[in-house]
Amino acid sequence: MHDNHGPDQPREPDNLQLVHLLRAVSVDFGLRQAEFATRNGMHPTDVRALICLLDADRAAEPATAGLLGARLGLNSAGTTAVIDRLERLGHVARIRDEQDRRRILLRVEPAAIRLGREFFGPLIDGVLRVLDSFDPAERDTVRRFLTATHAAFASEPHR
Repeated sequence: MHDNHGPDQPREPDNLQLVHLLRAVSVDFGLRQAEFATRNGMHPTDVRALICLLDADRAAEPATAGLLGARLGLNSAGTTAVIDRLERLGHVARIRDEQDRRRILLRVEPAAIRLGREFFGPLIDGVLRVLDSFDPAERDTVRRFLTATHAAFASEPHR
C-alpha cells in the first residue's frame, strides 16, 4: 500500500486503515454495479433491488414490495416504479403467493440471473480464489468482521 504520510505526519492506526480498505472495496463494487446498470439499461437502484431480491431468496424470505421498499429505503411509489421498470425489462416477475393468494411476491427471472453471472461471475470467482487461500480460521475471522460491520451499518439510522 502506498504511504502518503511524511515524516511529520503520523500513520493512520491499523483499524482506520481497514475501514478505508473496506470503503475502497465498497466504492469499487458500487462502480461495477453502476457499470452493469448502464450496460443493461437500468438505474443503479434497479441493480440494488435485484440484489435485495436475490438476498431474500437465499434467506428464504418472502420477497414482497414492502420488503424491497424497506431494504432500499423507498416509499411505496418509488418501490412500485422500480418493480415496474424491472418487470418491463424482463428481470422480475410478480407472482401470487401460494400460501396467501392475496399477497404478491417478486421473483428474479432466470435471464436476469444469467446476465448478472456473466458480468459479476469473474469478480466473484476472483474473491473466491482469495478466500480459498485463507484457512478456515481466517475465513471465520473475515466472516465475523463483515457480519459485525454489516450489523453496525444496519443499526445506524439513515439520515
